Amino acid sequence: MNKNYQKTIYACFTGYIVQAIINNFVPLLFLTFESAYHIPLSQITVLITFNFGVQLLVDLLSAGFIDKIGYRASIMLAHILSAAGLLSLAILPELLPSAYAGLLISVMIYALGGGLLEVLVSPIVESCPTDNKEKAMSLLHSFYCWGHVGVVLLSTLFFKLFGIGNWKILTCVWMIVPIINTFIFAKAPIAPLVEDGGKGMSMLDLCRNKVFWILMLMMICAGASEQAVSQWASTFAERGLGVSKTLGDLAGPMAFAILMGSARAFYGKFGDKINLDKFMIGSGILCVLSYLCISLSPSPALSLVGCGICGLSVGIMWPGSFSKAAAQIRNGGTAMFALLALGGDLGCSGGPTLVGYISSLASDDLKKGILCAVLFPLLLIAGIIMLGKPLKSTSP
Repeated sequence: MNKNYQKTIYACFTGYIVQAIINNFVPLLFLTFESAYHIPLSQITVLITFNFGVQLLVDLLSAGFIDKIGYRASIMLAHILSAAGLLSLAILPELLPSAYAGLLISVMIYALGGGLLEVLVSPIVESCPTDNKEKAMSLLHSFYCWGHVGVVLLSTLFFKLFGIGNWKILTCVWMIVPIINTFIFAKAPIAPLVEDGGKGMSMLDLCRNKVFWILMLMMICAGASEQAVSQWASTFAERGLGVSKTLGDLAGPMAFAILMGSARAFYGKFGDKINLDKFMIGSGILCVLSYLCISLSPSPALSLVGCGICGLSVGIMWPGSFSKAAAQIRNGGTAMFALLALGGDLGCSGGPTLVGYISSLASDDLKKGILCAVLFPLLLIAGIIMLGKPLKSTSP
């Protein structure tokens, strides 16, 4: 690969770390917001819904805007908005008459940045002249996992050493990451996504393409398979190990993120020797088995093991689906990546919602909800089989 593009790849890795910061840092402060600003927890949890709701809108509406101003300006804007949102988080709640309004505005600003990052980073990597794009895509998505782990561990360490009352200082420290990456993207080379100066497909063209709908189903199932268990991992850790919520968060979601990142890093290292279709089908089967282990095991500790296996199994699903799409629809362009990001995010919200709804119908039996979610990895396997031919190289 051209050494200049190595700088672009590294900047994209950091871009996903930025997204991990804006998605995972604020939830660590929910109880602090409740006590400091006297905001009910029910209102504070709306911040999560608002964050991902704004990102979904960006996924849906950003393709034309990105194509108009270009990828460089768009990716720099994404980082500027991410940094501005974090800065606002430390200032606006104190500055405005309503602290809650300040929080909402801050979340909206960095959610705009996060949505743009989701749409932009994968196609920028896909456009780089790498030797094996599937490897690069998998390694890229592992950095969201490492970012998640780093945000939780380093923030927890900061709060332990300096007290959670100094959270505004840490917010400004995290803000430095997107600021630095903005300057890196200002000079990093960005290759055109559509070859030979062609034009990418419109959303209407994509919606008429049967293959696109199979890929869209795969992205929805990838997001749902991941989050259906990830969102409940802390609960299983607390029950299985009998530990506090803090340790439960470390043993559950953290272990899930580490194993998911390890699967992506593994394919990022050895992907040129592994058939992507077979790896994704094998991962889907392992995901089904992990769901059965979680939902049918009489032992809470064994259910926790199932959560870890699930993290390992879902690692390839999201980046693998992106790679399949880039190979199957060569001129999909920005619109395709934006719609696939929308599908993945819909799955991320729909998976846990289905688990929670089924569980509530079954007298709050979480295991029954997760058992029903086995539908998602099965549909993803079906999608891979329907696409038929093994994934071909996308190298230029």
